[in-house]
Amino acid sequence: MLSPFELIGRFVDLMNTGGVVMWVLFVLNFFLWYGLGYRYFILKRGTKGNVRRLITKHETRGEEQAMRGLLDHAVADALDAAQEAKAIGADVRKHINGVLLPYYSDVNSYRIMIRTIVVLAPLVGLLGTVMGMIETFDALQSSTMFAQGASISGGISKALFTTELGLVVAVPGLIVGRVLDRKAERYELEFEQITDIISTKDAA
Repeated sequence: MLSPFELIGRFVDLMNTGGVVMWVLFVLNFFLWYGLGYRYFILKRGTKGNVRRLITKHETRGEEQAMRGLLDHAVADALDAAQEAKAIGADVRKHINGVLLPYYSDVNSYRIMIRTIVVLAPLVGLLGTVMGMIETFDALQSSTMFAQGASISGGISKALFTTELGLVVAVPGLIVGRVLDRKAERYELEFEQITDIISTKDAA
């Protein structure tokens, strides 16, 4: 069994085979999965049932209602905002929208960064391939390169390795990011429902 230091050494050697582009892709991959992980935990629902029923529960139980997810907190804040708006004579809908604005921001956290990395990673990988091919063809001019046929194939495989890693970074990020985007869109619709239901009740 390899020791941690040996594993780190092999990882560094593997990354160095593709040059500096490999390290750039590693950094992009780190930020990508950090953003995906953050969005995943933010978008964990925790609360079951439709919005109308959830609002009724909060109105009935008040502070005794358990906070199980983002939607619970949004409903509680929206109800407090509605009461505050009535107390000061402000527009209830605008007051609720103002309170829910941070929630819209939370469900869309790192969305642009994830999309940017998904687009950028294959291009960075392609750049590494081009750089590797240029180095390989430059080396072909030396007689020693012609004497070692394995070096040619090794140089080409090294060049193509960065493109492979770029796709490995981008494809999972594209799939997981799209799933999280759908969840975020669902939350946005539910926030609008919260505003409509509470505003309609107060108007009635």
